[in-house]
Amino acid sequence: MSSYNQNPDREALEALWMPYTSNRYFKDNPILVTGGEGAYLTTSEGKTVFDGLSGLWCSGMGHCRSEITEAVSKGIGQLDYSPAFQVGNPLAFEVANRVKAITPDGLDYVFLTNSGSESVDTALKMARAYWRQKGQATKTRFIGRSRGYHGVNFGGISVGGIGANRKLYGQGIEADHLPHTCLAENAYSKGMPEKGANLADHLEELVALHDASNIAAVIVEPFSGSAGVIIPPVGYLKRLSDICKKHNILMIFDEVITGFGRTGHAFGADAFGVTPDIMVLAKGLTNGAVPMGAVVATDEIYQTFMAAGGPEHAVEFPHGYTYSGHPVACAAALAALDIFENDNIAAKAAELAPYFETQLHNLKGLNHIEDIRNFGLAGALQIAGRDGDPAIRPFEIFRKCWDNGLFIRSGGNTIQIAPPFISDKQQIDTLFNILSDALTSTK
Repeated sequence: MSSYNQNPDREALEALWMPYTSNRYFKDNPILVTGGEGAYLTTSEGKTVFDGLSGLWCSGMGHCRSEITEAVSKGIGQLDYSPAFQVGNPLAFEVANRVKAITPDGLDYVFLTNSGSESVDTALKMARAYWRQKGQATKTRFIGRSRGYHGVNFGGISVGGIGANRKLYGQGIEADHLPHTCLAENAYSKGMPEKGANLADHLEELVALHDASNIAAVIVEPFSGSAGVIIPPVGYLKRLSDICKKHNILMIFDEVITGFGRTGHAFGADAFGVTPDIMVLAKGLTNGAVPMGAVVATDEIYQTFMAAGGPEHAVEFPHGYTYSGHPVACAAALAALDIFENDNIAAKAAELAPYFETQLHNLKGLNHIEDIRNFGLAGALQIAGRDGDPAIRPFEIFRKCWDNGLFIRSGGNTIQIAPPFISDKQQIDTLFNILSDALTSTK
């Protein structure tokens, strides 16, 4: 049995090509996490760090929850793997029914994946295939949004609108993009900004450009997380949904970050009062304990595939993953869903959100802050660049916070904050005290 090498040398770190990491810098200045409990991480030096991003937006109910640990331990001892094609395991059906029960009415069929990126690509394939099954095979184009993030597979980076995630890889799939909703006149808004619902009308221009007969779906996050918590203006998502319905275009919500309580509701769809045709999930589904994702679709979409499926033995949707509905992931998901429901996690987030909002906006006026944005238990600071580099100050702030016992995320020109739902006010105070000191000391 292997054990953690608490202090590996440079050579021991070299073989791993790390994701979304400055590998050259990291391997000379490593940060190594060896444990987690509740709202805290433990480093290889034995230091305790408050997890101000809930892992990567995924561990909102706290680390190493005994309920999940016990369920996974029991599950892997009973069934470590079950074939996913033409064979099922009972836990996968239970997860699907549990997810159906808590998602908005009308979202009734659950396809299980292993990540948010896989869920996005599944949703895009599902949308294209749906229109082919309806006899409208020209509906292939997707509409994403500038500064949107939809994972890292080719479909996801194509509909995503973050240039740095796209520029190295060349041509993706057919996609166009709506403008983002981060407007200067809405700077320092608390919660949903008042101005900008009219930005949804740009979809009419894209329909005029491409024609609705060529557009399969619009995909957006209820609020954009990885681009720095960009919140939809009041009325924007409803307007976007109405335009989709008007032109017979599917609407996909990417709720990988906004799902399972982050908005103070179960899902962003609940928080903003708009139900999509397809919902993309991951992260909080297992509280980050085991990789898992899901795509939830309407009865109309599912039944269209069934009706066009051919002979009864034929596969209606030729898509899936070796690990779809993995029994160990399902065990983790069921335990996480129990916690989510029994501990009223969304209500906990909603209760703490106003205090979080106040403390976040109290940073206004500190060094380099250009904007502050928030919704639920998610917040971001937009940081001014230095010497033409928009990312250097956020990166320096991130490292200073880590050194002083706080994990937050630097992403582009933003600092992103998403504390665990189990946090208390004292922990929120500590978070912002450390962050304030890091901002003040950054040149």
